[in-house]
Amino acid sequence: MADVLIYGDTIRSPELRHEIPLTIPDGFLYAEHDGRRYVAVSGLEVPRLRDLDSLEVLSWDRLGWEELLADGVDREELYLHIAERACGVIGLKTAIVPAAFPVELADHLRAAGVELAPARGTFAERRRVKNEAELAGIRRAQRAAEAAMDAVRDLLRRAQVHSESNSLLLDGEALTSERIKRAIGDVFAAHDVAADEFIVSHGPQSAIGHEMGSGTLAPNEPIVIDLWPRDRETSCFADMTRTYCVGTPPDELVEIHRLVRQALEEAIAAIKPGVSGHTVFRGTCELFQEHGYKTQLTKDMGEVLEEGFIHGLGHGVGLEVHEEPGLGLAVGRPLVAGDVVTVEPGLYRPGFGGCRLEDLLLVTEDGAENLTSFPYDLEP
Repeated sequence: MADVLIYGDTIRSPELRHEIPLTIPDGFLYAEHDGRRYVAVSGLEVPRLRDLDSLEVLSWDRLGWEELLADGVDREELYLHIAERACGVIGLKTAIVPAAFPVELADHLRAAGVELAPARGTFAERRRVKNEAELAGIRRAQRAAEAAMDAVRDLLRRAQVHSESNSLLLDGEALTSERIKRAIGDVFAAHDVAADEFIVSHGPQSAIGHEMGSGTLAPNEPIVIDLWPRDRETSCFADMTRTYCVGTPPDELVEIHRLVRQALEEAIAAIKPGVSGHTVFRGTCELFQEHGYKTQLTKDMGEVLEEGFIHGLGHGVGLEVHEEPGLGLAVGRPLVAGDVVTVEPGLYRPGFGGCRLEDLLLVTEDGAENLTSFPYDLEP
């Protein structure tokens, strides 16, 4: 088995957080050599790390950071020399690294005789099968997403149509995307999850895949709510989407919602170990194509698809909200038990809007467990 080297902090590096289940905001080195696991960290972090199973802790003090400063090494370059010394102590001479490994550090270690090779696929595969702590975090984040979606439904149910302005009012004030986002944020805070952004789009906005949404909601239009909160304890994400309409939904919205729900149910039934995500995606495309909608399988090469099924069917979720495996145009490796994936079919028309439904699934030994437990109704 190849030796491993990772450098970063556990907030921004999913590869590192997978190995070290603690929030460590400053950069440190992680290594695997001859079946042993090491970290090289500042003394500040030693007490938190020394009790982790099968982890050998090398403090910066032991590696001579004070000596390096006394020799005139710039403080900003300390980590380069500490990493070099750590590799020497460990006996590491060759290693695979994640694609995001710092270029400056790679250059320094290579100059010192350490051979490094990026291995994007290897690190993606290491994180695919979720451990118990990660699964617990994903479940907590999913429950938080559902609680927030319930709060959204409550706001929409209580909204009233203001016919003169063709807008929705709640307690005498305009019901806006921003107002709904504040309510979602309050629920997330109460459930100890975080989200830098999420989607509350409506009307024509909802036809644009990652349009976050803004402004006053109107009656009889699609309202797409897409939430991907992160569990604070584990840094693991969840992801879910629902589409609503307050008032009388247009016939077009009713029909695409019906088709999207059918696509979701058929795709969920197809998820199991050994199946390619591309195969499931192709099945969804064929359903939509039968009803006259464009997909990535029918569009012209190089064409920007803005109408129909404009995106992939889903993606892996874990320490990143978008990770392996993919359920889309690319033919990737088959699904395995322990994968957590979204299934999110959608149909869109510029100028009108869109509809997307998204559930989160855990691939099991003989199928899949739906981690999402929430109604699909178009009416809030």
